[in-house]
Amino acid sequence: MTDISPRRVRLGASDEQAAARLKKRYAAERRFRAYGMTAIGTGVLILITLLSSIVLQGLPAFHQTYIGLDVYFDPDVIQPGGDMSPQTMQTADFQSLARSALYHRFPDVTERRAKRRLARLISSGTDSALRDLVRADPSLVGQTATVWLVSSDDIDMLVKGLIDRNVPETDRRVKDDEVRWVDALSQEDRVETRFNVPFFTSGDSREPELAGIWGATTGSFLTLIVTLLMSFPVGVLAAVYLEEFAPKNRWTDLIEVNINNLAAVPSIVFGLLGLTVFLGFFGLPRSAPLVGGMVLALMTLPTIIIVTRAALSAIPPSIREAALGVGASHLQVVTHHVVPLAMPGILTGTIIGMARALGETAPLLMIGMVAFIVDIPGSVTDPATVLPVQIYLWADSPERAFVAKTSAAIMVLLGFLIFMNALAVLLRRRFERRW
Repeated sequence: MTDISPRRVRLGASDEQAAARLKKRYAAERRFRAYGMTAIGTGVLILITLLSSIVLQGLPAFHQTYIGLDVYFDPDVIQPGGDMSPQTMQTADFQSLARSALYHRFPDVTERRAKRRLARLISSGTDSALRDLVRADPSLVGQTATVWLVSSDDIDMLVKGLIDRNVPETDRRVKDDEVRWVDALSQEDRVETRFNVPFFTSGDSREPELAGIWGATTGSFLTLIVTLLMSFPVGVLAAVYLEEFAPKNRWTDLIEVNINNLAAVPSIVFGLLGLTVFLGFFGLPRSAPLVGGMVLALMTLPTIIIVTRAALSAIPPSIREAALGVGASHLQVVTHHVVPLAMPGILTGTIIGMARALGETAPLLMIGMVAFIVDIPGSVTDPATVLPVQIYLWADSPERAFVAKTSAAIMVLLGFLIFMNALAVLLRRRFERRW
């Protein structure tokens, strides 16, 4: 028997080089993973920072400061000569009633400038609130009642702590005597901070404390309705024809290339088109949801066509062949089988396209939807604005209180966008079929 002693196996030069190359590849892979995780972490950190800054700036806008005053509804001011007609009510100086209540509460304030500062404790839109109270309850005329009135934007920021009291008086908008008056009212429990319901139920205003988003929200809704009604049927029909019926030649290839190019055109180009054609040539009403919806429909149409064609092409050919095999016509195959099976994908793409349209600003600025609109639009032809444009207007306002309003409106807009994208994901997961 031969005795085989163990021996040491040594790697050759080529084996050592292979091991070194393998080690380098593993190290490169680890570095690549580290770079990827770093990029993702950086992106998430930036997103969290952005959202946190928006939320922190916008939260104060969801609460509003109110001041309780004993208001005497003077008949001589409200109904001079006993006239209680709507015209007289509209022209009555209800603001003077609120000022008189303040002067009665602080009788020691007699100097003219001090009285003007005292009157600045409450909003300049107080007259509308008092007028609505009298219209709702005419028995208030001639009586004194405690009414909670909206404070001015400066007092609102002071109560919320957004104005530092320790700053020298010359460097802040609220003077020392105004601070003393607010403190005196607070000691009597006449200063309250409530949830800002008017922010969601009123239209725009020059005064930050009175400005709301309901007008812009209604304008966005009407604009999206017009966009959906115009872009969805046309986009789906065009996609069905191009994908299922159109012959494959140079003309259809040219159309497909142009559709893909239109999907990448900057949105402001569609605004220029709407300004020239819809307003200049057809003379449609300026700053109306009708025109805004038509412009956004043109912008959304290529996206819907592309998504619909992708959804149609994803249907297996066996579906078509089976339907044709049992005697269905080409039109029946498309309308009874292909389109219904592709509808979840079509709806998902449409919702994403509508979400993009909801966030657009540039094309709507070109057709005049940047106008200052106070009234709530009642139809697609009434003057209106939309949420992105409202945010743009508030961001450009000099009043500091509009900073919180701007961030709060951004939060509402982001909420709508997240909801629409979540709905698209839900539809895709609920109705998606894997072939």
